[in-house]
Amino acid sequence: MLSKSLLQFLRDLKENNYKEWFHENKPRYQKVKKEFEQFVAHTIADIAQFDNSVKHLEPKHCIFRINRDIRFSNDKSPYKTNFGGFIVPGGKNAGYAGYYIHIEPGNCFLAGGIYMPPPDRLKAVRNEIFENTADFKKILSDKNFKKHFSEISSENKLKTAPKGFPKDFKDIDLLRHKHYTVLKYIDEELVTSDKFVDKVRETFMALYPFNSFINEAINYQLSID
Repeated sequence: MLSKSLLQFLRDLKENNYKEWFHENKPRYQKVKKEFEQFVAHTIADIAQFDNSVKHLEPKHCIFRINRDIRFSNDKSPYKTNFGGFIVPGGKNAGYAGYYIHIEPGNCFLAGGIYMPPPDRLKAVRNEIFENTADFKKILSDKNFKKHFSEISSENKLKTAPKGFPKDFKDIDLLRHKHYTVLKYIDEELVTSDKFVDKVRETFMALYPFNSFINEAINYQLSID
């Protein structure tokens, strides 16, 4: 369970997104950061019960820094106004599909899959879908999966068939994605309730077959390279 204090800190940070305020409120930040770390640790343990590929992870392997990279951004606000954790085999930068927690006032969600995969991994996932379309569609149409997630993200989706795949493939739409991610928004009241832990576990358990399909495709490609 996460506290209302954590969400309030993020609200205050959004209104005071500059270094002087942050330094003055660093004790508050450290307190809520520790709270989020403990929540992520608990979530890792929960996920490891059905996906042992994450069992050796620690929160530090999963949680994103609150500092923004402003080098190439017009927005020079120094801090993110959310807490994010990506629980994924090998840690958040390993390039696999995983389980994402995003806590931000007015924009809390659970998500998963693989975002912005490099070309070789994206091609590996597309190849797996092309060769095992029925298995992938079965995952997407599963009753438990559909209870939590709807469509795969269409962000930056191609308008034509990706290079190397036949344009007349009947399920070509499944291959035109550039990110294989799904998302579920969560009400703030649930985030700060004692039901949130169970909701996260239930949601991520439904996500497991989707992630497994993607990661098996990537591991197979790595094994033959």
